This record gives sequence, C-alpha cells and structure tokens, in this order.
Amino acid sequence: MKIVLAGKIDSSNAFDWEEKIREQLAGKEGEPIVLDAAPLEYISSAGLRLILRMKKKFPDIRLINAGPEVYGILETTGFTEIIQVEKAYRAVSVQGCEVIGHGANGTIYRIDQDTVVKVYKEADALHEIQKERQLAKLALILGIPTAISYDVVRVGDNFGSEFEFLNARSLTGILIEEPDRLDWCVHEYVKMLRLIHSTLVPAGKLPDMKETVLSWTGFLQNYLPAQAGEKLVSLVEAVPHNDHMIHGDYHTKNLVLQKDEVLLIDMDTLAVGHPIFELASIFNAYNGFSEIDHTRIERFQGIDRETGLTFWHKCLEEYLETDNENRIREVENKARIIGYTRLIRRAIRRNQMETEEGRKEIEHWKKELIELLRVTDTLLF
Repeated sequence: MKIVLAGKIDSSNAFDWEEKIREQLAGKEGEPIVLDAAPLEYISSAGLRLILRMKKKFPDIRLINAGPEVYGILETTGFTEIIQVEKAYRAVSVQGCEVIGHGANGTIYRIDQDTVVKVYKEADALHEIQKERQLAKLALILGIPTAISYDVVRVGDNFGSEFEFLNARSLTGILIEEPDRLDWCVHEYVKMLRLIHSTLVPAGKLPDMKETVLSWTGFLQNYLPAQAGEKLVSLVEAVPHNDHMIHGDYHTKNLVLQKDEVLLIDMDTLAVGHPIFELASIFNAYNGFSEIDHTRIERFQGIDRETGLTFWHKCLEEYLETDNENRIREVENKARIIGYTRLIRRAIRRNQMETEEGRKEIEHWKKELIELLRVTDTLLF
C-alpha cells in the first residue's frame, strides 16, 4: 500500500498525520507499506518518531522519492540505516550526447562542455554507484588525482553518476587528434601507473586481485590440459600478497586531461595486488583482445592496432625503465599468461564456444597460454 506524505510534518501536525495514516492502514496489517515523500518538504523529529511507530506494526516499510532536503534530514539523523530510503533523482537525457568512454559497468556521455555522466548498464545499480563513489573518495584520500561524482541521476530506466569535467579530454582523444603527442601520452600514462602502484592501501579496504585471478584459473581447469592447468594455478599462488593499489581497467579512456592535470576515472575496478595483474589487463586492452580481430581495438579503444601495439610497447619500456628487448619481452610474456587466462574465461562464459569465430579465438589464446606455461617458472619481475 502507498501512503503519500506532503508539505511539512512536525510537532504541530504529527498527531493529525498519525490519525490519518492509522485510518488508511486499518485492516492492512502485514502488508508492505510504501511512503511516497515526493511532495514532502520537511520532516521533524516528531514526524520521524511517527514513522518509527509505523515500522513496529509494519516491518516491511520503505520511503521513496525523498527530495534533497528531506533526504539530508533522514541521512543526518541515521534514519536511512533504520528503514530503506530511496532518493528522488533528477532526470537527465543522453539522447544525442557524445559517447566518450565505455567501462566494465557503464557508458560515459558528455552532457555539455562541463559535465559528463556515467550511465550504468544494470537498471538497479545504486549499490554499484555508491560503491564506486566510495572507492573514488578512498583513492583521492590516498593521493590519486581523480574525480568524484557530485550527483546521482536518473537516465531513462537506469541510474548515472554526474561528474564535472571542464573541457576535459581523454588520453585516447589526444592520441587520435594529436598523434604526435604519443610519447607525451605514454609518459603521463606511466607516471599515473607508477603512482597507483606505489600507493599503499589500508588492509581490507579493497579486494585482492590475486583471489580474483585464482577464481579465473579455477574456471580454466576444465578447459586446459591437466599439467597446464596445474602450472597456471601454481604460478598465481606463488605471487605474494601485495597491499598496493591497482586500477584493474587501466586504459587511455580512463585518464582525462583537465586543464593541466591528468585525472584517473572509472574507479569501480580498484583492487590491491601485484603489478603483473595490472599489466595483464593493459596487455589485453592494447594487444590480446584484438590479436585475431584487429578491428576490435578501434571499436573499443578508439585507436588502430598499430598505435595500440606501439603504445603498449613504449609503456612497458618506460614502466620497466629499460630498452632491453629481452627484458621487455620477458615481462610481457608474464602479463600474457594472466591476460589470456582472463580472455579465455570471458569468451567461454559469453558462449563464444558456440561460434566459429569464438572458437578460433579461444583456441588461439589457449595455444599461446599453454606454450607460455611450458617455459615460465614465475610471474614475478
């Protein structure tokens, strides 16, 4: 049953509201109750006590469409921890807006010169949005230059996070529009990567990427020869625990230049772990994912394969601080092991075994992975 709360509820009229609500709820014991606060302008402690008395009789109760002022009162008093409260979210349209990025959980649109919105794929994504906002705050506190969403909005049936990006451009956009700045992009990209990997995260604040990768290796046990599967698991298990940050989806669309500052965005994949796990993700973005279908990197990263390969190689060279090709190739091969593991699992879980193209990719990655496992004794570098 829905009950509409309107105007102001305070000590002067709380009793009248209680009588009115009691009449509406007569004979409704046990039913779920929805309090619609869309027309509610203000609620005092007297009104909050009224709702608490209702909750005792009707445990299945929630409040929806709380405007900014009302929600602020409920949040400040701790009321949002007592019953389920849903904010009233401002509606935003992305029709005709420029798509400036794709992430694991959503798409980023430029609304205007100053504003972008990340629209989440899942319709019920409020938990994911709050999680990403918390991760962005954690990263900022730990010294990572990032943007924090200043509002949560409705975009059709989905939710989105709004960010202020005044004349911001992604590094991908710079690579496309100013190819002569490739070396500058590499330098800024690696500088941020080093900052991330040097950032120590308090214990328990972020998930451990090693545990995630071990779940991938467990999945692959049914798809690899026994010896190769066991070797893969043992290599990952031998990687020591590491409490330093990794981004998890580190590519040039997730770095933006705002004025003279490079910012890291799309923080929902933050974790802790050894840098090899990060390098594997980067390898996939610029090489592994498009090894068979060379057009894929342009569709997903916005740059051609040749640029992607050059960018990846230059980044490894600068990150490792060496131009020794043997050393670069050695670390790349370690990254390829984790990269292929992720790609194979992803493809199988997306039913790509059922298509000829998918089977071709999976077999290619498996062949490469098995050969690398045969000649690799450690993932450390």
